[in-house]
This record gives sequence, structure tokens and C-alpha cells, in this order.
Amino acid sequence: MYYERFIAGRYLRSGRFFTSVSTWITMVGVTLGVGVVCFVMSMHNGFERELRSRLLGTTSHVTIFPRDSMTIPNYRDLIERVEDVDYVVAASPFIYYKAAISSASVGDGIVVRGIDLDAESRTANISDDIVAGKYTFDFVPMDSTETADGMLMGITLADRLGVGIGDPVLLYSISGEDLRRTSRPRVARFYITGIFESGMYEFDAQLAYVPLTAAQKLFNMDDEVTAVHLKLTDIYLAEDVSPIIQGLIGYGYDVVPWNVLHRNLFTWIALEKKILFIGFILIVLVAAFSIISTLVMLAMERRSDIGILKTVGSTSGSIRKIFVYNGMIIGSIGILGGWLLALLAAWIQNTYNLISLPSELYFINYLPIDVHWSDFLQAGLVTIVICFATALYPAHRAAGQSVIDIIRH
Repeated sequence: MYYERFIAGRYLRSGRFFTSVSTWITMVGVTLGVGVVCFVMSMHNGFERELRSRLLGTTSHVTIFPRDSMTIPNYRDLIERVEDVDYVVAASPFIYYKAAISSASVGDGIVVRGIDLDAESRTANISDDIVAGKYTFDFVPMDSTETADGMLMGITLADRLGVGIGDPVLLYSISGEDLRRTSRPRVARFYITGIFESGMYEFDAQLAYVPLTAAQKLFNMDDEVTAVHLKLTDIYLAEDVSPIIQGLIGYGYDVVPWNVLHRNLFTWIALEKKILFIGFILIVLVAAFSIISTLVMLAMERRSDIGILKTVGSTSGSIRKIFVYNGMIIGSIGILGGWLLALLAAWIQNTYNLISLPSELYFINYLPIDVHWSDFLQAGLVTIVICFATALYPAHRAAGQSVIDIIRH
């Protein structure tokens, strides 16, 4: 029998003014609670998406490191083998070392990455991040007798060193040298040919790219590299493809997917999202508790109706269902309203960028929103459970009223 649902709907659509206002206030509270939860989760998703996109645009999806040595001597053969693996788009070698750098006025310590421009353009997005100059290492110095390579430098690092396109810098390295009194650092001159802005402060403030051959010479290496990174057709295939590559190239290498390489960062982000969800779901909990007062007042107003229903044969269970349905209807309307409110706010923010962020503190200048329906469903499920739980007490109280007491009063 479905008359309980019918009566529950009639109770919400009619009644004294105070009860009706209380019902609408409760619905609005649940709507705002669900809307805030869904919007905050979508905001967090957008921030994580931008971080992941910019980070993987520089470091790629899978990285191969040597296990028993510091370098990979046969990297060309290795690249040919891994590029034949399904879902692997391209592979590129690189050298990754720290060095000292000096401009005409300032010195500093940085991270130098030696790359092959063509191979790197197939696995990373640095070529798209150039904001000044060009994506090239070709440079013709004014002194025709000088041979020098170009360098790509992060925009924050360039500002700190006070250099621009065409300016010279010196790199110093003692890698591979015996630390004796007579030891001298190797010095290489480079000219700035391009300045990039990846959006990640860690890269923009510390990273510089030089030709692979120049890096091998600077760090006293033969024809070898420190690692190889791969680009896949889908970043979420990294964990599945990595064991395949590991089996192909053997256990002399460590094949590390992006989510393992940056595990600390993304684990922290996932934990933060859970904490945010728990914190904001308390807003829904507070709003849902007003259902108790609303249904208790409804039960007091409908005492005579409850007596009539019991007189004609309705059981306590049916009365209980009527009030539980009332709580569930309030919760359902609040959930739908919250979803619509969150979607509207997300569309407005993504369209007009009303909420901005200081670019000097964050790697983006606006707040991106990325809607995941799983977050909406999770928030809705938790809310409906809370609404059901808060409706049990007033439903039990209404069902426990005595017919004799109702008629007597």
C-alpha cells in the first residue's frame, strides 16, 4: 500500500503557516549544505587536475631509472624497446643533476636537465610553455669564434638571475671529480634562448634545460643518461603498463609510474579531500537535524489525523512510515536543489572566473572547477542516510501516540 507516501506529501503541502515555513527552511538548509559540499569537492578536483596536468607536462607519465648504477649507457636500445609497448606514445632520455649557475650579477644553485629537444617535445609540454624566445638551443654569439649552446630557463629563475633572451650564463659542476686540492669545477657557457613558465614554482624557480650532449660533457659522462621518461595514451594506464615494461627490460631498472613518483604529493591531496568532505558534511548534518523539530511540530499539529488513521485501522508502522517519508522527501528535495546549486556555481566560476587566486602564491590565477558525478552521488547518499536517521525519532514519537489520549484531548 502506498497511501503513506500520499499522506506524507499532503502533510508537506498543507498545514499551519509556521510548520510550512519550518519545512521550507529545513529544505533550504539541506540544499545549501549539499551545494557547498559538492562545490568544494568540485573545486578540489579542479585544483588537483591542474596540478597533475602541469606536473606531468614536465615529468611525463612513467620514468625508468637505473637500479644498480647512476646512469643508463644503452639508452638508445632501451628507448627502441619500450616504444614498441602498447599505449606508449614516445620515450625521451634526459640527464638530471644539480649545478651552480652564475649570471653577470648573481650566482645560485639550480637543477640542470639535459634533453634532446625533439624527443622531449613528444613526451613533455615544455615547448608549449615558452613565454619568451624560442624552443631551441641554437644560438649564434656575436663572437664568431665562440661556440656556445642555448639554454631554456624558468621564468622565476631568470628574474632572480636578472637575465633575458641572449644573455650569457655560466654553469659549474664537479660531478665525477675527485675532491682534491687541485680539483677544479668544469665550466660551460650558455646563452638564454628561451624562457618557460610551467606554472609550477618548483620548476620555474630552479630548472634549466641544456642540450643532452652539453650536459654529458658538463657532468663528465659518456654517451649515457640518468633516466628515460615515457608518455602514454592515458595517464591512468601508468600502473598497468609499468609491470609490462619492467618485464620487458628486466630488473636492472626501476620503472616508476607518475602516481608512485609523486606519491607524497597526491596522497596528501587525497587525504585533504577526505578531510574536507567530512568537515563540510557536518554542515549537512546540522541542517538535517532541523528535520527533527519540523517533524515533531508536524506530529503535534496532526494529532487528530493520526487518531483518525489509527481508528480506521492504520498500524503504528504505517504512521511511522508517513513521517519517515516526510523526512526523506525533505532530504531528496534538498539533495536535488544542492546538486543544481553546485552545478550552477561551477558553471558561473568556469565561465566568468569570479574567484581569482594570487598568481604569486599559486600556479594558477583563477579557481578551476571540475565536476565529478561520483562526488555528487556520495554527498547525496550520505545526506539521505542522515535525513533518514534524523526522521526516525519524530516518526517513532508520532506512531507511539495513544488513540484514547488523542480523542480525550
